[in-house]
Amino acid sequence: MFWKTLLTTFGLVFLAELGDKTQLATMLLVAQNKSPLAVFFGAAVALVCSTIIGVIVGSIINKVIPTNYIHIAAGIAFITIGALLLFGKL
Repeated sequence: MFWKTLLTTFGLVFLAELGDKTQLATMLLVAQNKSPLAVFFGAAVALVCSTIIGVIVGSIINKVIPTNYIHIAAGIAFITIGALLLFGKL
């Protein structure tokens, strides 16, 4: 179960981060500063910190709200964001 969750999380986060504004900003920082190692470590630590916040908040929410409701709310949020993007409102 651990490895399945780990690989699923890796795949989801990896695909979600490809081509997003964070990756573009990272590429610009490397081009601007010519210090790929510093940019890599800065970006990696930032992603780890934001992930820690997500894990802590998610753990707290999971104790208060049933998982079914979280799934439904996440689905509604993704559909709403998709619709807004589709119609040019975001």
